[in-house]
Formats: sequence, structure tokens, C-alpha cells
Amino acid sequence: MHAFIRRYRMGAGTVDDLMRTVDRQFAAQLSGEGAAAPVKLPGGILGYYAISDDDGMIVTVTLFETQEQADRARAAAENIRLALADFKVEEVATITGAVKVSRTVSVPDIEAK
Repeated sequence: MHAFIRRYRMGAGTVDDLMRTVDRQFAAQLSGEGAAAPVKLPGGILGYYAISDDDGMIVTVTLFETQEQADRARAAAENIRLALADFKVEEVATITGAVKVSRTVSVPDIEAK
């Protein structure tokens, strides 16, 4: 498994509006709901997470099956950023690499605690 972790700064608009746009136009494709997306997501994405803080900074985490799929996704990531031009999204940091440790908790395990 490989990951992209990217940090962005917003120059215009609100975080809530940006997150709604990202969800509707891009992330929804992962569940087959993004029919009118301006940029088609590449295959091999296992998961996508967008996190915002109180200062308007956004961090995204995208997980891929293979390094090759992650490498192919670089162009799509740039095209998505360009499609969000109204928000003046600027990428300020990127980390890519192999996921060395991965664990998940199933929903019943969380509810049992």
C-alpha cells in the first residue's frame, strides 16, 4: 500500500464550501456517485480522507494499492487542484511513500468500548 499526504492552504472561499465541492465532485467517485466530475480519479484508490483545521489548512490522505497507481495519480491530483481554482488552493507540502504499518478497527469493535 502507498500513500499521498498533502497539505494545502486556501486563498478564497470557506473550508465548508471546499469540502462539499471535493466530496461531491471527486471523493464521491470512489463510491460510484461522481458522475459529473470535472476530473476522473485514477484506479487503485483504497481510501481518501480530507482533514481541515481552524486556520483554513487542509490535509488530504489518499491510499493506493501499489506505488505505480500512486505515481499515475500525480497528474490527476494536479488537475483536481486546478479544477478547484475558485478556492485558490495552494499545495504547501507533500509526503509520498509506502505504508509500513496499517491497522483498522471494525465498527462493532468501536461500539463495544
